[in-house]
Amino acid sequence: MIILIVFAFIAGLVTILSPCILPVLPIVLSGTAGGGKSKPWGIVLGFVASFTFFTLFLSAIVKATGIGADSVRLLSVVILFLFGVSLLWPGFQVLLEKLFDRLASFSPRSDQRTGFWGGLIVGLSLGLIWTPCVGPILAGVISLALTGSVSGGAVLITLSYALGTAIPMLLIMYGGRKLLNRNQWLAANTGKIQKAFGVVMILVAGAIYLNFDRKFQTLVLEVFPSYGTGLTQLENNSAVQLQLQQLTKPGGTTNVKPSVIDSLMKKTYTEAPEIIPGGEWFNVDNANGLRLADLKGKVVLVDFWTYTCINCIRTLPYIKSWDDKYADQGLVIIGVHTPEFEFEKNADNVAKAIADFGIKYPVVQDNNYATWKAYDNHYWPAHYLVDKNGKIRDKHFGEGAYDETEKKIQELLAETGADVSNVPVDNPTYQVEAQTPETYLGYNRIEALASPEKLQSDVAGVYSIPTKLPIDQFAFGGTWTIGPERAKPDRGAKIWFNFKAMQVYLVMGPTDTQPGKVTVMLDGKPVGSAGGEDVVNNQVTVDEDRLYKLVKFNSAENHTLELIFDDGNVGAFAFTFG
Repeated sequence: MIILIVFAFIAGLVTILSPCILPVLPIVLSGTAGGGKSKPWGIVLGFVASFTFFTLFLSAIVKATGIGADSVRLLSVVILFLFGVSLLWPGFQVLLEKLFDRLASFSPRSDQRTGFWGGLIVGLSLGLIWTPCVGPILAGVISLALTGSVSGGAVLITLSYALGTAIPMLLIMYGGRKLLNRNQWLAANTGKIQKAFGVVMILVAGAIYLNFDRKFQTLVLEVFPSYGTGLTQLENNSAVQLQLQQLTKPGGTTNVKPSVIDSLMKKTYTEAPEIIPGGEWFNVDNANGLRLADLKGKVVLVDFWTYTCINCIRTLPYIKSWDDKYADQGLVIIGVHTPEFEFEKNADNVAKAIADFGIKYPVVQDNNYATWKAYDNHYWPAHYLVDKNGKIRDKHFGEGAYDETEKKIQELLAETGADVSNVPVDNPTYQVEAQTPETYLGYNRIEALASPEKLQSDVAGVYSIPTKLPIDQFAFGGTWTIGPERAKPDRGAKIWFNFKAMQVYLVMGPTDTQPGKVTVMLDGKPVGSAGGEDVVNNQVTVDEDRLYKLVKFNSAENHTLELIFDDGNVGAFAFTFG
């Protein structure tokens, strides 16, 4: 645990160099002008407290209260806007000072009231709106928070990271104050500088409200693609990885020790954990399925996937082509179907998906996540290559790197004596243009909901669509019953989604014995020729639990999608984008 705390602190220190800090840097710099000498301390302490608390408990708060995370973010934006106005307009600053006088009436010094307490509120807001470039340590803590498994160690690690981030912030603010005091011209124009910071804070608040902060980060990385690269690499060492495994699996064990990644880096290849069935086998003659122990002498590709995951779906053509090319040469592919949603555990649904996708290699259900945990896996899709001796020799998470994976397959097959030297490696390439992230509709993982009403869990509630729908956010309209994984509409209910992508998909399933109907609109008009493969005459017929293709463009475009649930016989799970 000490190792994670120390490395989290160091990771926080170097965050000041990352692109994530750029959008909020003007807010930090505002601590150099206006307020008392203790204002920087207020900003720092507010940031540390806010970032630590909301990183660990925001998901639990949203679930318990129904208040959306975006509503809390909006409150922070408003506070920052008001502080910008106070720097720009002295009269408004007097009003804020009176408020802080009441908050800090016990303090004998005016600068502590107008400086420290004002800075504290700015810092509390800053901790809410800042999204850091997280490395493996903080990512592990966040995953615990999402599953409600926050421990005392997770609190200490997050606090350590926040403190490490806060120290450079404090140095910047005090360094700026010294510069103002020592330079005669700056000292003579302190009032103008304060007003300039007021304008900047107002602009930053507006930019954050419009999500321009995220777009700005994207732009910086497009212009300077290597900026910030390697800042999280200090966390990728065996000591940290081993402690992370213990943190995310308290009291548990893993069969992959110390980790697959670490063993691959050191070329001390680990034994591949055995496949542990959590349901039926498909495409095999033996009802008991396959065992890696019986496949020694062959090369095995273990593919973790689930049938509604669009990233997994896009990898399937490549995996099927490798099966066609190399099955006779000694390659065995085993698809480990680890479900993301409850309906994906149904063997009939999996069998239907296997047939629809044309998968001929063996697939096993991993409904209990037993094989997933044995491999210490965290991703859909994930590929592990096992050599003739049963050792894991390569891995890849997510899409891409198809040529590299196929070359590794050829290398391992050559070690078995197979001659694949004349087989060309010619995997096609494509670009995923989506900017809008995967978005869940069940209350367990709902985040981007813009409807102003309080979220009601497992009971019917009436929701409305705001007049302004921010990019990458959606809103319910009409009566909806929000469950842990899915949202069920009443007849005539709607979803609006402001997205930017080339393709739009939605995982849906019928909730009645009869199929459901969903009308698809785009920017207030029938979707027409932009409709996806599942759209016929501007409607989708939902007759099974699967991913439905709603919209398709030639390149990424920004539009507002409107879905009208005509009969209420549909449950909606999650949007994905391509």
